[in-house]
Amino acid sequence: MQNKVTYEYAVIRVVPKVEREEFMNVGVIVFSKRKRYLGIKYQINEARLRAFSTELDIDLIRKYLHAWECVCKGGKAAGKMGKEELPFRFRWLAAPKSTIIQSSGMHPGLCENPEAVLEELFEFYVS
Repeated sequence: MQNKVTYEYAVIRVVPKVEREEFMNVGVIVFSKRKRYLGIKYQINEARLRAFSTELDIDLIRKYLHAWECVCKGGKAAGKMGKEELPFRFRWLAAPKSTIIQSSGMHPGLCENPEAVLEELFEFYVS
């Protein structure tokens, strides 16, 4: 018997110069309500980002992405947002933004293991 459930995901992008609309994929967020799962995986390729803009504050980008990770995990480290339900936290992270860190639109799928899907999507979009 298959135990497939729905999931949604969004690709995390760094947009060094918002006005130019160029971006680099740096991570993925996966959410499955039925599996009670909200996961994130990201990687910063500093050399590639510097090719977009030498003015980027890479440490600040790391801090922002760490904050996104805290929101995914929930709890006190995420502040007020950490107390919210998983669906709300996912939608908040994946909502359209006009900042240096953005996400793609949300995409649906079916899976048995959202953690495995996170790894697969990360390999496809980021690595």
